[in-house]
Amino acid sequence: MNTNLQDYSHKRFNILTGEWVLVSPHRAKRPWQGQNEAISDAVRPSHDENCYLCSGNTRINGETNPKYEDVFIFTNDFAALQKESPDFSFEDGLLFAQSEKGICKVVCFSPDHSKSLADMTPIEIQKVVFAWQKEFKELGDDALINYVQIFENKGAVMGCSNPHPHGQIWSQSTLPNEVDKKNTQQLAYFKKKNSSLLGDYLNQELEKNERIIFQNDSFVVLVPFWAIWPFETMIIPKKHYKDILQISKKESLDFAEAISVITKAYDALFSCSFPYSSGIHQAPTNNKDNSHWHWHMSFYPPLLRSATVKKFMVGYEMFGSPQRDITAEQAANRLRDLAV
Repeated sequence: MNTNLQDYSHKRFNILTGEWVLVSPHRAKRPWQGQNEAISDAVRPSHDENCYLCSGNTRINGETNPKYEDVFIFTNDFAALQKESPDFSFEDGLLFAQSEKGICKVVCFSPDHSKSLADMTPIEIQKVVFAWQKEFKELGDDALINYVQIFENKGAVMGCSNPHPHGQIWSQSTLPNEVDKKNTQQLAYFKKKNSSLLGDYLNQELEKNERIIFQNDSFVVLVPFWAIWPFETMIIPKKHYKDILQISKKESLDFAEAISVITKAYDALFSCSFPYSSGIHQAPTNNKDNSHWHWHMSFYPPLLRSATVKKFMVGYEMFGSPQRDITAEQAANRLRDLAV
């Protein structure tokens, strides 16, 4: 391992977005006098009669949830994107806008209000993967939809308004910013090398074994070299697949195992229900070839030093570029010890 990367300030390049992150490992040694908060030790019930996501309960729009036993999906009652939005564009000098249509879904992972993915078995998580595949296929087949974003916000600190285990799917008519950047970078590399950018990167990571946390037959969990968040991780399929529809039933269970391992490791890191935002980036559904895409799932957790000390994107990070103190290698070492 290059010791300069562990001792001195430097920049690391994100090959998927074409952007840089400032790494300052020497700052991790400074004394901490920042914010501390009380850890919530509240125990949630398996069913909450006031939760609009629980089995059999009535949602705010008056609809009643079925008495579901595993995964339950419904159209978001407060969707950020509207399918019925009219087509329009706006231009006034340097002011530009255009209409955006889409469909938003809510995916309840389990009827058990007290659980998170970290509390579910790989078999239970596999049912969530099956649901993601089904929705990706159905939404992607809609002529209106050119991209399907699957994601989860876990924890109040990540803006999650309901603790019931659930994620969301936002599908829309254009590519969102982060996806557009990754599309550009992967396409340019594929045209030049005729191989997967992320696949070639993964081979290098497997050879070096400095940031690998866990792997099984089909997937690798690692801290990316260019990680921004202190304990950011990525799940990458070993085979060059452009989207989750291409994985087999066996591979879907391996994917579920990878999710189980990293979410349990997160909870063990600071002995708390670890908050994060996670999301799957995969090929657009725009009827183009998109063979340059190599899908992956990222976890962006905000915790830095403990269950109550968070990483804030402020100051230089808002006006300059992202910055981190703990190196990717240090983070990987800590998570690797907890990945069981």
